[in-house]
Amino acid sequence: MENDLKCGFPWGEAMNCAVTVCDKEGFIIYMNSKSRATFCKDGKSLIGASLYDCHPEHACRKIREMLSSGESNSYTISKNGVKKMIYQTPWRDADGTIAGLVEISMVIPEDLPHFVRN
Repeated sequence: MENDLKCGFPWGEAMNCAVTVCDKEGFIIYMNSKSRATFCKDGKSLIGASLYDCHPEHACRKIREMLSSGESNSYTISKNGVKKMIYQTPWRDADGTIAGLVEISMVIPEDLPHFVRN
C-alpha cells in the first residue's frame, strides 16, 4: 500500500523537507523519507494512522477547521536546538473538493533573512 501511495505524490520524495499527507478523514496516506525519519519511531509506519490520535485536542480542532474551511496554517517551532517552519494546507481533488491536508516541515536558520520587495 505504501509504495502505491508514493506514486500519487512523486514530488514529495524529491523535496528537502518533511512532507506528510492525510485524507479528508485525517488518516495519513503519505510520508516522504524525511517525514518518516522524523515521526516514525522504532521503524513503525504511520501510514493509515489518524492525525487525531497523534495530536492534542487544540491541534485536532485546527485540523478539523482547515479541512472544513480550506484555510492554511503556518508557524515556526524550535525543538532540540533546531528551528522549523511548519506549513499546513488543504489539498483538493480534481473537482476542487478538499481531499485532505499536506504538512511541510522545513529546517530554517535561527536568523532567517526577511526581505520586503515592492
